[in-house]
Amino acid sequence: ERPKNAADLFAMIVPKRSTSLKLFATGATVGPLVDSIHNQCLLQYDLAPISIPSPIESHAPYLLCTSWLIPPLLGIAYVVLGGVLPRLFQSVLGAVPISDKRGSVGKVGEATAETLRMKGLVAVSTTALIIKLSDYLQTHPGEAFGGGAEANVAVMALAALSQWALLDRTPAALLAASITAVGGPLSELPFVAHGCWHYISAAADYLPLAGSSLDGAGETL
Repeated sequence: ERPKNAADLFAMIVPKRSTSLKLFATGATVGPLVDSIHNQCLLQYDLAPISIPSPIESHAPYLLCTSWLIPPLLGIAYVVLGGVLPRLFQSVLGAVPISDKRGSVGKVGEATAETLRMKGLVAVSTTALIIKLSDYLQTHPGEAFGGGAEANVAVMALAALSQWALLDRTPAALLAASITAVGGPLSELPFVAHGCWHYISAAADYLPLAGSSLDGAGETL
């Protein structure tokens, strides 16, 4: 059913409070742990950093590399990316809207909850693997798939498409992921410009950051 006014659209795309709180809590706790995988080799935090040295990997000096800024930011991001955008795109594309079923009981409700929990675990695990793949491609240039930025982007896109095919397969999720792939790095630019963190130069040769100067906080972007 199409929304008739702004209030209907808001009710359709904004998840209920309990769902939003769960998404925020997941983003604020699990998010920094997963995000820290790519922080080991691509960036350094300059404001309120949290760094735990790695006792094993020589190329990744930190076991955990994040900032006190990240938990609330990722909490908000998980609500937007996991709750708001999918519903918005479902409504725009005219697909069956995602619903927050209240009070589900019986075997069907239990099976659905179990399936969602399993998908959540697989999503987090595969996301961590994809980020680790990005880490490997960045720290081992020329050793895999031609070694260039274009080849690396193609490999990462294939990995992301495989995850989408495994977990979702809906046009709305594919659209959300595509927009996030471009919008995510761009959304970091204000934080980089204001000295919250900075990327190494080699991280600036990928779409949509190709040609940007990211080596050092506060530089012109």
